[in-house]
Amino acid sequence: MKPMIREYSNDEKLMQDVKSLQDNGIHPTDIYILSHDDDRTKRIANNVDANTIGFSEQDFTNIISNIFSKQGDELRTKLEEIGFSESEAEEYEEDMDEGKVLLILTDQEKASGILD
Repeated sequence: MKPMIREYSNDEKLMQDVKSLQDNGIHPTDIYILSHDDDRTKRIANNVDANTIGFSEQDFTNIISNIFSKQGDELRTKLEEIGFSESEAEEYEEDMDEGKVLLILTDQEKASGILD
């Protein structure tokens, strides 16, 4: 099943929503944060006990490829690895170019209804 995704411009709202998800039984291992700024991604993820898309979510070939890739290419690859199509990954990467932060939930069935 494809992950659920939400876009945020406001880090505080994102962190509130992550807390709400966790309070409603969504496990932190099902919650991912992704943005164009690695420091911002790590800061938000650390503040709310969420994940970033790292080595365990990617296949080895893509990890090596990402070492030599531009930031946008790396983000698109990460999105594809977690379950989005190439065109969806391109669209979300463009949104991150504009400063958006992505909240990705891998357990969409449990998460549906919590953030609506």
